[in-house]
Amino acid sequence: MNTNTLSPHRVRQILSGATKTRVAVVGDAMLDHFIWGNVARISPEAPVPVVDFERESYMPGGAANVARNLTALHAPAELLAVVGEDISAEHLKRLLTAQKIGCDGLISSSGRPTSIKTRIVAHKQQVVRIDRETRDGLDGALTNHLLRNVRSKIRTIAAVIVGDYGKGVVTQPLIEELKRLCRDNGVWLSLDPKPVHHLNLSNLSLITPNRKEAFELADIADETKNQNPVADRNLMRVAEKLLHELRPALLLITLGELGMLLCQRGQKPFHIPTVAQEVFDVSGAGDTVIATFTVAIAAGASPIEAAILSNHAAGIVVGKIGTATTTPEELLASFKR
Repeated sequence: MNTNTLSPHRVRQILSGATKTRVAVVGDAMLDHFIWGNVARISPEAPVPVVDFERESYMPGGAANVARNLTALHAPAELLAVVGEDISAEHLKRLLTAQKIGCDGLISSSGRPTSIKTRIVAHKQQVVRIDRETRDGLDGALTNHLLRNVRSKIRTIAAVIVGDYGKGVVTQPLIEELKRLCRDNGVWLSLDPKPVHHLNLSNLSLITPNRKEAFELADIADETKNQNPVADRNLMRVAEKLLHELRPALLLITLGELGMLLCQRGQKPFHIPTVAQEVFDVSGAGDTVIATFTVAIAAGASPIEAAILSNHAAGIVVGKIGTATTTPEELLASFKR
């Protein structure tokens, strides 16, 4: 395939396959809290905007948002994570249940509060974000408990997505055992990396860094920019180095307004231009990409088909406010355009 599109018939086939494909998401689950309002004046106390409160809303965030993206596409999803013994955890579980996400793999821990991200949004713009969380690495007992939960489900799932947001759940022992479990059971393993962790991410099925993360992972300075990513000398060096050193089956580098770059060993990188019509909010777009790509692959799509599908999904969600998802109907309409 040398085009950047799929026929609506093929999109329907992949989405139909996704409904029969169970995916487990392992990692940092959060509760996203949005406060919505308007700004009409500056505070007399300090040079900051005064937000007149209108409403607030809550959504599953982090790894929970990856799972939410899966069930929005009608793919069965399980969330395996650690939350606190607090009101926020109960709130998160209610949201997960409402969105048909399996959450019997959630572990409650009195020593770790549930991560909450509060975003204050005025006139469709994020004014400030407040994080309430711990970033301490998960201890051995909790890691083993989480892995027992994964082992109990590994024979019923087609893919595992690791949602690492730097909150401590994703550790090297967790990744190593997930790699072994997935390899032994023929299960696809995807991960969106956080280079600040300095974890060994070798031999995964898919890694999906954005441009900044890819350069950090490769330890190369980002000193070249080109509107044509394939002609971007340093970006090509980064892709080659990551493929050689980490040896993923697939490397998908997301490039914001320039779309994404799909890289495989022994093949020329494949550039997919963005299809976003308007960009309102990029928060959560990476979750949409890794969820859509992974479930598409598990449903029988080729890597290029999965990349094109996830690129369309990302183009839809960045046109929405807040951590958003896309539906099969919206995806199909995007290809018909």
